[in-house]
Amino acid sequence: MKIQYFNKHTDSVEEEKVYGAKAVKWLYKSSFGRSVSEIAARSPISQFYGDMQSSSWSKRKVAPFIKDFSINMEEFIPQDGRTENDPYATFNDFFIRRFKKGVRSIESDKAAMPAFCEARYLGYKEMNDDVKIPVKGHFLTSSELLQDSKWAKTFEGGPLMIARLCPVDYHRFHFPDDGKILSAYPIAGRFHSVNPIALKEKPDIFITNERFVTILETENFGKLAYIEVGATCVGKIVQSRPLHGDFKRGEEKGYFLFGGSTVVLLGEKGKWSPSELMLEKTNAGMEVYHQLGSSLAHKS
Repeated sequence: MKIQYFNKHTDSVEEEKVYGAKAVKWLYKSSFGRSVSEIAARSPISQFYGDMQSSSWSKRKVAPFIKDFSINMEEFIPQDGRTENDPYATFNDFFIRRFKKGVRSIESDKAAMPAFCEARYLGYKEMNDDVKIPVKGHFLTSSELLQDSKWAKTFEGGPLMIARLCPVDYHRFHFPDDGKILSAYPIAGRFHSVNPIALKEKPDIFITNERFVTILETENFGKLAYIEVGATCVGKIVQSRPLHGDFKRGEEKGYFLFGGSTVVLLGEKGKWSPSELMLEKTNAGMEVYHQLGSSLAHKS
């Protein structure tokens, strides 16, 4: 199965080079692999593998990974206290690398929502029974995603975006607007892969995986439900700041340690909509790649 996406910045369709592609296909497309995937998706096993990426031996994986996936390291700074000759102490330190100042700019038009992470996006005007998300065969609801009846009602029938981060991507996520935090809470769950291969075989992953929910009141887009979804071998979803008080557009919210991961964003009905490009490509079954800070939605 080839995974293709539309790159907004090159205006072209590109093919994704999947990290651990053979393992993902075996785990989710073979009968024995599927039984193993259920064991591997349990928190202690997945977290143990993720934690190993913070050990000193994991450093040896960095250089081959950069080469295999053609990562432009000119865009990134070394971790604190290290030099460009020896920038990262472990694979996880490399995995959560930061951009150099000025490499990415945050959309300044208040009517436009900037990309809150560097990822491949799907977008929907509203969550309803005609939409099967993220693949045909399963309908997501706000109540399933949020596990809180109070907030679920706020986002019924509203817009939704799914941002899928590959292991090769920048793995920090940011606030999409100025505003304040209303609520924040974790939801326990499994650690299945969020790769499209896995999602096709197991479409309920977004409501069975571990996730962290933050309810935001924003200046320009109303209330948002910001949901970080853990995935295979993600040792931790880390919040970079206390989850209360005010925040600024583009400010870092947190990061994922090793593994593929996803951020799901829910909105109030009629407040905003994903871009026409995203809606068009999503309808055709294709994700749109956005760099951090680029415009991806607009006020209604």
